[in-house]
Order: sequence, then C-alpha cells, then structure tokens
Amino acid sequence: MHTFADPIRTAVRLAADKVGVIDGDATFTFAELHDRCAKLAGALAGLGLNPGDRVAILAGNGHRYIETYVAVPAAGFVVVPLNTRHAEPELIYALEDSGTRVLITDRDPGALAGVVEHVVMIPEAYEALVASAGDTGKVELGEGVEENDLAGLFYTGGTTGKSKGVMLSHRNLIANTYHYLVAVPQRAEDVMLVMAPMFHAAGSNGILANIWTTGLQVTLDTFDPGHALDLIEKHGVTETLGVPTMLAAIAEEQHARPRRTDSLRMIAHGGSPIATEVLRRTHSAFPTAELNELYGATELSPLCTVLIGEENLLDQERARSCGRPVVGEEIRILNIDGAPVEPGSIGEVVVRGPNVMQGYWNKPEQTESVLKESGYWTGDLGYLDPDGYLYLVDRSKDMIVSGGENVYSTEVEEVLYRHPAVLEAAAFGVPDERWGEAVWAVVVPREAHHNVDPGEIIEFCRERIAGYKVPKGIDLRTEPLPKSGPGKVLKRELRAPYWEGRDRAVN
Repeated sequence: MHTFADPIRTAVRLAADKVGVIDGDATFTFAELHDRCAKLAGALAGLGLNPGDRVAILAGNGHRYIETYVAVPAAGFVVVPLNTRHAEPELIYALEDSGTRVLITDRDPGALAGVVEHVVMIPEAYEALVASAGDTGKVELGEGVEENDLAGLFYTGGTTGKSKGVMLSHRNLIANTYHYLVAVPQRAEDVMLVMAPMFHAAGSNGILANIWTTGLQVTLDTFDPGHALDLIEKHGVTETLGVPTMLAAIAEEQHARPRRTDSLRMIAHGGSPIATEVLRRTHSAFPTAELNELYGATELSPLCTVLIGEENLLDQERARSCGRPVVGEEIRILNIDGAPVEPGSIGEVVVRGPNVMQGYWNKPEQTESVLKESGYWTGDLGYLDPDGYLYLVDRSKDMIVSGGENVYSTEVEEVLYRHPAVLEAAAFGVPDERWGEAVWAVVVPREAHHNVDPGEIIEFCRERIAGYKVPKGIDLRTEPLPKSGPGKVLKRELRAPYWEGRDRAVN
C-alpha cells in the first residue's frame, strides 16, 4: 500500500514539466508542486512539529490548499480540514479537540489564534514560510510514513451535539483513491474543475487521483455557477464533481446564459440524494457529459458506490439508484439486530472495506456505536435490488412517520422537483396531533414562477403519490435553502421552528 507521497512522486517521475494545477492566473508544474510541498513540510518541521502533530487549514479552494493537503500527511503530520461555513465556536472546538498546533488560513482567525501555537496567513505568511525552508530545508516526502498512520481528521457537521473528528489513515484515503480510479477512470489529458469545497472529503477525493494520473486541476475558490462555467469554457474542462445543489445551479446558469461547454465528458455528483428532474436539466444543459452518482460518507474516505451514465437511465427505475459498490468494498442491508434482510427490503446500509475510518477522534462510545463486526453502520436507510444496485430511501433521522406509515422525504422531494415552478425543495416531518407527524415542505420557486400557489403544488403531488405522503403544507421562500459547507440542505434548520419545545430531536 502507498502513502500520500506516492501520487506526487509518480507525477514528477512521469510528467515533471507538465502543468498540474491552475489557480487563477497562477500555474504550477508537477515538479514545482512537489518542490513547494517538500518546502512546506520542511518549514512546518522547522516550527517544531513532530510526526503525528496536527495542522489545520481554513481556506477556500486553491493551490495552497492542495499543497497543504498533500504535504502535511506526506511529511508524517495530520491535516485537519476545517469547514469554512462553521461558526467560530465550532471551529474552536475542532482545534481544541484535535490538539492542532498550526492553523493555515486565508481569513482573519479571530479567537482561533488563541487556540493554536502558530497562525500562517495565506498568502503572505504562507509564501514566506515556504521560502524559509529553501532547498536545504526540504523534507523527503513519505520518509518514515506508514500506511496505517493517521493522515487526516475530518470534522463532521455536528448536527447532534459536538462534531466528530473522523480519523482517516493513509491506507483509508489511498484505498479510496484506487476505488475512484477504477470506478471513474482518469486520463492524463483530463482537466478537472475542483468546485466542491476541499475541506470536505468529497471535494478532496479527486486531488490524489488527478495528481497520480498526471491530470490538470483547475481550482474554483468559492462556488459561483457563472464563474464555474467561465472556467469550463476557458480551460476546456473535461470533468467536475459537485453536490446536487451545485449541479442544479450550473444547469440553471447554462440554460440562462450558455457558454461553450462541449469539452465536458463527465459530471459527478454526491453528498446527498438528487432528484431525477435535476438530472434531466443537467443533461439538457451539458449533453456531452456522462452523469455519474457517487455515494459515500466522510467515514468511508468517502466513496462507496458509483452509478455510471445516469443520462441513459432517466426514464428507468434505476435512475433512483446510487449504483453498485466500487471494487474492493462490500455493502449489506441489515435490520436493527444486525441480521441481513431480503433483497428489496429496507434496512440500514452497512459497509465493509479498507476505506472504513479508524474511528472518531477521542470518542470511543460513538465509534463503537457505528463500527461493529459487520462494518460501518452509515445511518442511511436503503435496499439492494437483485442485481446489487443500492437504493437509498432516506437518512434514518429524516424519515417521517405519519399515522404509523413510513414516509421517505426523498420520495416526496422527487415529485416536488417535477413541478415546473420548483427550483429547490425539501420535505420533512412536523408535529401533528392526530398522526404524530405530518409531511411538510419548503420550496424555492423559479424566478418566473415566484407567484405560484402552494395549493397548486400540493395538488400536483396528490396526483402522483399516496395521500399520506402529500405535503399538508408548503412554505415558499425567496432565498436559497440553508446548506452545509459541502452544499447539503440543512433540514434540521427547516424543522427546528416546528419542533421547538417538543420531544422529537431536531437532527
């Protein structure tokens, strides 16, 4: 098994003078990228860091993020990517919990500066730090680093109490790089637009794969659909990865103000379920691109299944699947007692493989609750069809129980997105005196349909799903739905006002 040092060493051996990263007007060959990584590692060692010490980064996408993500683990330290949308108390908790010694950031650290020993500001202090190592202070990347060493601590969103630091080793992340390359082959001539935030495992998943195959990465600092399309046109981008809300946004922008995007051969998405209507609009906006769904979790480094060529499945039931397990992983559907259920029956998705995390940092009880002999218990509810395709029906915490009937929010959202007025939609449960819970929805209409009647959307649903699944009410809002840093809709924020003072956990 390899470590983080191997992809960059391979790229230098095969294509030292080839440009590997474009960040705005800055370009870096693989030789330059390796040199900067080695100097950054040496400079961090010069600050007194020892193997296993933590280095956090709080920044937008860019070449310095790639360098930090590669160099820190390759030198035997542990990288701690911080969510740029977390509030200061959440960030302080992550720094204190991880014992981070150095913070690299592109923004005012505020109170974070008092938690760590060193703050390295991007760009000036960062560049000075790299330059301080010189040629004599460079570190030999990978020296003394083992595959089971901890490579990164990825802090989850913390929807239930304090966030958890997901412990991912070199073996975890390198194995998942193999999985990604087998499932979605990369070529040396590929140009990858990095638009998902790198602090998320999904955003950083392709970094090692693209370096290893000597592809070109173009970074997008902060997601903006217009800027993303401009970069696709300018650099002839061949592939990109985003969450469903990003796909919806670039599709809307392309339909409204089209750019030349026929270089695109693949658009991957993951992070949360996607409505078939969003896939239709994405395919119509980018007809040259193959659409691939990637399902996983931070605890899985993060990839688990892949569904290839969704654009060919839009009128088939299989379009609702998230694909088959990648080579090297196993999925089982288990009931609450840990026993397998029959194909087609719903249970919890449990995953085995070399990509499964080592555990949660300093949280043995939470680790024990999800890591069992049978694998990692994801908290996702789903089923396998006879051909081994996985279908997710909901997060266990998002399932609505109305009058004893299980209502899966994704099924309701699938119908909502078919209505021509609906740009964004989220369904969830609210208190109901008679039924315990009732289905409710929040909808963001398209600009041309801002006066749509919620009753019209409800009737639209009534014609397409069972009565107990139809939203009892729909709230319209003009601003986008609240989202996490990676772009997942935060249903807990939408649910919270309805459950205030009630017993149901607002997770």
